[in-house]
Amino acid sequence: METENPYIIVQVSASDTEQAWTIAQAVVTQKLVACAQVFPIRSVYEWEGGVTQDDEYLILMKTRRDIYERLEALVVELHSYDVPEIMALPVVAGSAPYLKWIDEVVGT
Repeated sequence: METENPYIIVQVSASDTEQAWTIAQAVVTQKLVACAQVFPIRSVYEWEGGVTQDDEYLILMKTRRDIYERLEALVVELHSYDVPEIMALPVVAGSAPYLKWIDEVVGT
């Protein structure tokens, strides 16, 4: 039986560039992720009974499933939202050298 792939991509949205870069820098510095990328986005969502549109920043983070809980705790600590978006997506496949690099950065 094949074991589940240990690699994940975690996405987090942030209210502004300063918050996004603060979170990205912290998770990389603490070796909870190997890489964090920040993208400007426009979000439309339902919140408190109405439809809202906001400019936000999306952070994509490459890490492993066994680190997720520590990563989530740090993001919650640094985030300004009452309910921050923190979602882990499975990595179906990836190049062996890149996945090895993730292991080297975040530990095995």
